[in-house]
Amino acid sequence: MAKPEEFIAVNSLIGEGSEFRGEFKVKDAIRIDGYFKGSIITEGKVVVGKNGILETDLRAGIVIVGGEVRGSIHATRRVTLLSTCKLEGDIVTRSLLVEDGVKFEGRCTVC
Repeated sequence: MAKPEEFIAVNSLIGEGSEFRGEFKVKDAIRIDGYFKGSIITEGKVVVGKNGILETDLRAGIVIVGGEVRGSIHATRRVTLLSTCKLEGDIVTRSLLVEDGVKFEGRCTVC
C-alpha cells in the first residue's frame, strides 16, 4: 500500500517545451517535463518526466527521475530512478530504487 506522501498533488509544472532558470521553492510537489537550470527546494516531491532535463542542485523529500539530471540530488525520504533516467551527479538519500536500464555516473550515499 502506498504511503500518504505518494499522493501529494502536483501543484507546479514546467511543461514540455518550456524553460525555467533560477531558484524554485515549492511547498508540495513539482513535475518537470521541460528544461530547468538552477536549484529546487521542497519538502514534497519532484517528478522529472522522461523528456525533462535538469541542471540543478535538487533538495526534496521524494525524487522520481525519468529524464536527464546533471547535478546533485539530496532527498530526505527516497530517490527512484526510472529505466529512462540519465543521471550525472551525486545522490544522498535514505532510500534508493534503481530500475534496470538507468544510466548513472556519480556517487551515491544511502544513510
